[in-house]
Amino acid sequence: MEHKGTVTLETPRLILRRLTLADAEPMYRNWASDPGVTKFLTWPTHSSVEVTKQILALWASHYEELNYYQWGIVVKDENALIGTITAVKTDDEIKAAEIGYCVGRNWWHKGYTSEALGAVIDFLFDEVGLNRIAARHDVNNPNSGGVMKKCGMQFEGIMREGAKNNGGLCDIANYAILKKDRA
Repeated sequence: MEHKGTVTLETPRLILRRLTLADAEPMYRNWASDPGVTKFLTWPTHSSVEVTKQILALWASHYEELNYYQWGIVVKDENALIGTITAVKTDDEIKAAEIGYCVGRNWWHKGYTSEALGAVIDFLFDEVGLNRIAARHDVNNPNSGGVMKKCGMQFEGIMREGAKNNGGLCDIANYAILKKDRA
């Protein structure tokens, strides 16, 4: 493995890039303040743009770490910051990562999340050298699983009450893709 950190990635419709404090207002407005977006997440809905600024400052402080992967998702033709995609956990011993993502509701069902996830999967396999990439979702949020399936991830099972999110204890559907699955 060769960690490279959060480098800019580009797809036909998106730019995945590092976040800055200047992103606080669009992040707060487009998704972080929306309880409908954060319903199935593990972090609380932001109560103010100041909370968003604090989170962005924390994330920015980690960008020089080569094993830190936290991208903002920007739609090119709108120049709109619509969400984030992150390697929430990495494991160098087994060359694995777990991915999490969040996109504002105005951009749901347009293929942006799967486009971003596909780009991150390609980067982590081809550039970093990972062997396994996993993701999971609350079973009450099946659209997130649809994104995972669209990107070639395979369903691996459900952990009953395996996590806690803003709705409380929840059953979690687990997905993963191995590098050899893409051949």
